[in-house]
Amino acid sequence: MDILGTSLRVCVGDLSAAIGVYERLTGAEAIRFQRGGVSVAAVGPFFLMSGPEAELSVLRKITATIAVKDVDDAVADLTAVGADIIAGPLPTPIGRNLVARHPDGSVFEYVDRKQDGEA
Repeated sequence: MDILGTSLRVCVGDLSAAIGVYERLTGAEAIRFQRGGVSVAAVGPFFLMSGPEAELSVLRKITATIAVKDVDDAVADLTAVGADIIAGPLPTPIGRNLVARHPDGSVFEYVDRKQDGEA
């Protein structure tokens, strides 16, 4: 699997205030989107998340988001090392994702930028 980068997940109480801090620290402009009832801002290597505690508690269980070239390759490699695929692969607005539990118990989200049917 080709790992292209990693994003850290940060749950915040005030998304607007946090965006200013992380934009200044990273020099990157925030890209905002919704994930269910959670407001998210991608700022450099960070995913800032704010919303209902019930939804945030689920998202906190995922250690990080790992960008990969191809989610299908990730499934093959994860399965080969004994990881459990918890969810996905599923289409998202920007590609596909899956959530996997590694043999050590760590949970990661894997994402690619491929659309369904894209080679």
